[in-house]
Amino acid sequence: MGDIKRKRKKYEKPRKMFDSVRIKEENVLVNAYGLKNKREIWKAKSVTSKIRKRAKSLISKSDEEINTFIEKLKQRGILVENISDVLALGEKDILERRLQTVLFKKKLANTPRQARQLITHKYVLVNGRVVNTPSFWVSRDLEGQIELKPLKEKPKKEVAPVEEKAAEESVEESTEENEKEKTE
Repeated sequence: MGDIKRKRKKYEKPRKMFDSVRIKEENVLVNAYGLKNKREIWKAKSVTSKIRKRAKSLISKSDEEINTFIEKLKQRGILVENISDVLALGEKDILERRLQTVLFKKKLANTPRQARQLITHKYVLVNGRVVNTPSFWVSRDLEGQIELKPLKEKPKKEVAPVEEKAAEESVEESTEENEKEKTE
């Protein structure tokens, strides 16, 4: 058989599932960013830890390698100047680059939850293409190319003059019947 790759998780669950301090902090993030569940926070933590590990391994490397790493992060939308800035990154920095958050920050949606709904209902275009993933990573280049899909106008039915007269007559007849019932 062919090489079948096993799908792996992109995050790790917390060691203590019922830590009240962590739960409260995560609830604040869920409400602030309009997340569906806490798994999205855990994914952001995983991404930041991978970036930090890479930065730690680059500390002893040449300046050229460090600069290429920092340039890649800048292209992806994370504003950092040096390794210490990279090590100071948190999950909020990653959550800020999600399409859902960018849409809300650009005032194309009233709330983060509404932004999520617009995205999942395929009303959002990025670079002219429909994107229906709220966790889509928006780089600085793509940030200016986000727009809402124009709404289709439904064609109004033109009522024929004969139908209008018939509709008016039926309304008049019904009002006359109502008046008769009231007097009786």
